[in-house]
Amino acid sequence: MDGATSSRRSPMSLDAYIAGLPKAELHLHIEGSLEPELMFELAQRNGVSIPYDSVEAVRAAYDFSNLQDFLDIYYAGAAVLLTRQDFEDLAFAYFQRAAADNVRHAEIFFDPQTHTDRGVPFGVVVEGLIAGMDRAKAELGVNSGLILSFLRHLTEDEAFATLEAAKPYLHHFIGVGLDSSEVGHPPSKFQRVFAAARELGLKLCAHAGEEGPPAYVHEALDLLNIDRMDHGNRSMEDEALVQRLAAEQMTLTVCPLSNLKLCVVDDLKHHPVPEMLRRGLHVTLNSDDPSYFGGYVNDNYSRLAEAVGLTRDQVTQLAKNSFEGSFLGEAEKAAFLAEVEAYAKR
Repeated sequence: MDGATSSRRSPMSLDAYIAGLPKAELHLHIEGSLEPELMFELAQRNGVSIPYDSVEAVRAAYDFSNLQDFLDIYYAGAAVLLTRQDFEDLAFAYFQRAAADNVRHAEIFFDPQTHTDRGVPFGVVVEGLIAGMDRAKAELGVNSGLILSFLRHLTEDEAFATLEAAKPYLHHFIGVGLDSSEVGHPPSKFQRVFAAARELGLKLCAHAGEEGPPAYVHEALDLLNIDRMDHGNRSMEDEALVQRLAAEQMTLTVCPLSNLKLCVVDDLKHHPVPEMLRRGLHVTLNSDDPSYFGGYVNDNYSRLAEAVGLTRDQVTQLAKNSFEGSFLGEAEKAAFLAEVEAYAKR
């Protein structure tokens, strides 16, 4: 191609750039990737009755406006997951979509209590998810890690019981998390079990500052001693907290479409990510519960970029942050970051 031809070449659109950009996903609830089609397939396979008569009826039920209404639907959908094969199919279906978005590494949450409380053995859940993850690595080239999440609307004693049940499978986990209904369930409720998980060598992360106040973010940092913050939006209401997060380079796993769907923001145009970047926060973009919130990783990047006017450099920084904020080893991080750098120079 000569210089004249090259100079006439149309620049790559930002959406096209995002589509090919290597990235990691650090905030994904695998149960929240259960698409209606797979829900129906598994319900039929397992003879489980669900309160919807069509895929369209399920999608209509997704018209919720707060975290609790979403969780009610989320737990109802999880009822179709019963066997090792179900969990493998669930995981692999997510990784197919992740691979299509050029997600090179994913650290996925799962909620064992959602399943063990229904009588599904802990091992069935873990072995199925690991099988799906191994298949994704072999067939799709997507690397991954598994994070066990405690349900914060349950007791700390129940979280301790879950951690005990996890011990035979500990080598499969990279960390523990804390999710479910935030308001009324502060991180301090789980201080002892997080300390116990740290003693077992697990990384720690927690949802805080989504619907809960900045005080919950302080608790997650000071009492749980987390390695990574999930959401953290409401940190922006506390100037001292913003300065601290920037100084400590605490990774925030922000989920724009989730925030919109759950009315954490009233419009993507008002999302705090641009201000977070401006203030030096180590923010990443993720899909949270994509089948419920209307989009996987690239949808979150593209729709936010359009709404708030992200630049290509900002998008690239978000992708770099995703690898830097992962629980990968330094050599693995460096390899993925080199992929991002090479792509950005194309």
